[in-house]
Amino acid sequence: MTDEPNASGAGGGDGQASVTARLTVPEMDCPSCAQKVDKSLQRLDGVVETAPQPTTGTATVTYDPDGTSEADVVAAIEAAGYEVLGAGGDDEPSSGVDIAPPSEVWTSPRAKKTRAGAAFVTLGLLFEFLLTAQNPVVASVLGSPLHVADVLFLGAVVVSGVPVVRSGYYSARNRSLDIDLLMGTAIIAATAIGYFVEAATLAVLFGVAELLEDYAMDRARDSLRELMELSPDDATVRRDGEEVTVAAEDVAVGETVVVRPGEKIPLDGVVREGESAVDQSPITGESVPVDRTVGDEVYAGAIAEEGYLEVEVTSTVGDSTLSRIIEMVQGAQAKKTETEQFVDRFAGHYTPLVVVLAILTAAIPPLLITDPVPVTVAGFTTEFTGGWQTWFIRGLTLLVIACPCAFVISTPVSVVSGITSAAKNGVLIKGGNYLEAMGQVDAIAVDKTGTLTRGELAVTDVVPLGDVDEETLLRRAAGLEQRSEHPIGTAVLDRATAAGVTDLPEPTAFESLTGKGIRGDIDGDTYHAGKPALFEELGFDLTRGRRADGGVPTSASTQPRETFPEETLAALEREGKTVVLVGTETELLGAIAIADEVRPASKRAVERLHDLGIERVVMLTGDNEGTARAIAEQVGVDEHRAELLPDEKVTAVEALQAEYDEVAMVGDGINDAPALATAEVGIAMGAAGTDTALETADIALMGDDIGKLPYLYALSNTANGVIRQNIWASLAVKALLAVGVPLGLVSVALAVVVGDMGMSLGVTGNAMRLARVTPERFE
Repeated sequence: MTDEPNASGAGGGDGQASVTARLTVPEMDCPSCAQKVDKSLQRLDGVVETAPQPTTGTATVTYDPDGTSEADVVAAIEAAGYEVLGAGGDDEPSSGVDIAPPSEVWTSPRAKKTRAGAAFVTLGLLFEFLLTAQNPVVASVLGSPLHVADVLFLGAVVVSGVPVVRSGYYSARNRSLDIDLLMGTAIIAATAIGYFVEAATLAVLFGVAELLEDYAMDRARDSLRELMELSPDDATVRRDGEEVTVAAEDVAVGETVVVRPGEKIPLDGVVREGESAVDQSPITGESVPVDRTVGDEVYAGAIAEEGYLEVEVTSTVGDSTLSRIIEMVQGAQAKKTETEQFVDRFAGHYTPLVVVLAILTAAIPPLLITDPVPVTVAGFTTEFTGGWQTWFIRGLTLLVIACPCAFVISTPVSVVSGITSAAKNGVLIKGGNYLEAMGQVDAIAVDKTGTLTRGELAVTDVVPLGDVDEETLLRRAAGLEQRSEHPIGTAVLDRATAAGVTDLPEPTAFESLTGKGIRGDIDGDTYHAGKPALFEELGFDLTRGRRADGGVPTSASTQPRETFPEETLAALEREGKTVVLVGTETELLGAIAIADEVRPASKRAVERLHDLGIERVVMLTGDNEGTARAIAEQVGVDEHRAELLPDEKVTAVEALQAEYDEVAMVGDGINDAPALATAEVGIAMGAAGTDTALETADIALMGDDIGKLPYLYALSNTANGVIRQNIWASLAVKALLAVGVPLGLVSVALAVVVGDMGMSLGVTGNAMRLARVTPERFE
């Protein structure tokens, strides 16, 4: 990625804006690596801000171009011992990307050296323990004989240990007490005192551990690479009447791209020609393709499964919804959670403490213990001996245990796995702190309109009277409503179209009766459509189903279970529906009930939240009490609060916070913004096409699917459990090993295999389990 001027204007003496360089550092794959790079950069004059990210293998550096240059920044990173890919000079901006490319872990130079070292160790062990007769002295150093096996072990140290010692040297230069410095020190010390087997074993096993950790981190990075690969690099554009294939980044807003069946849509846009079923799951997480036709929005990365589309581009590559999702996921990984900050602070005390214990272990016991001292632990008897070489090796073993790698990566690797897994399922989590917080909520406040309901009016019931059939009722109602601009009119017209009612009569003398309904002349008769109150004004006594002057307006209802209008009207209104009566001044044709439809998944989602442990689900709405009560009963929330203004929703959230520890608020991200900001976690629904929701919410459900809410809670809850498991397992294993070292129960090899390599792989593998948490489908 190229250098970017910083709009903040932080600069040098001439007021020149600071510059941000994004550099790819693939070998920076652990927290201690990032710390080493950060310390090296901080010593460089002119550096304003640094953000090394081991989870992506990238480093973002903001610097003052009057004080330093990108070449100096690259040199500082390389001085920490890490290669920078795609770096340019002062006049050539960096070409780093947002994530390190896949690494060839098992064919890398480090892997080849480790294999060679392993071969030397194997041969050395063969001569040392099996072919003792063929293990003669071949040289002497400072009076100490060197056998064939010793030479082979030294070969392993040179081949596999030099990279470790080299990294340890860079750590020492940057004053970073990390695993490289500890292991490098241990290898040098063991070699210096003639413990060639231990030195060679440590060098090879640590090399294997590093390769396995590199592989595990590369797998963790794969989830983000999958997101980045969703959008195609090329686009077919219509220019001057011809189709040409160009790079997607060269397509301008307003141009038309052509998408054929099976192809990915390269950029966000609006369909101008054609229709197709489109798989939008990479963006919204919708499991079923949606039909897209002229006038519909489509997103970069979605797949046109069938049908031909011509799409007018509405955003460039960098501004597409998918690009913003990827950028926010990367930003989320850069934010440390409270747990992660605690772990970092703990590790800052843990490592120096264990290093001091290692030094004391190597130095003190040989001075105090002259004769073997028997010790019994859990029925196992061993003894303390006074040999200084034995205690020196035990001190080296404690140095290995002093590395907090598994402990430190336990949280960030879990956060990366959780956030990227959520993004692939249509849930954008803006930071690991929100991932943790969502798993701790006890109560959830949910907006009604557009969240539990679709946010669009629709006809729910068509109730004709007497000999009138549904088609006649809909034709008369739709004929009147086609001249209306009210959303109720749109709902009636949509229902008529869906029912196949055509040839609508054109009304004359049309008039809108404000707050009551509409009227117009059709076929010489004046028809009315509106509230029951309108027909009461016309002389109908709806409580008895008769005209006020004694006339009977209709015959019995065609509904077999109840009569109309008294019982039917009351039942519809109790359900929170708006009732529109249709008729003339002397005859009622029937009633049409309209409501904001409850989403099919809402009831099951609320039930599932309760099953998962949410104590209370509260619906907040500005709608009237009757409608609110009806929707609340239908979806099964614990409580509803109606007729709330935006500031009153804030008060309602604060009341929940006073009663429960953590509260989440779910809304549309715009008119619910104050309440979303007040809650510990603000969740926006249907954010795929809403810039405001993407920016303001802590978590965004990209599709209009309330069913993703239980998935979000389950994922967050599981992530919190995984983080706790990783932290406590790492600490427990380190503690057990540390106790076993003085007793002679833990060798250097065991400390590396179990305490370093084993636990690092264990916490990474455990974190990868989060990818198996998937959304349920609520039909």
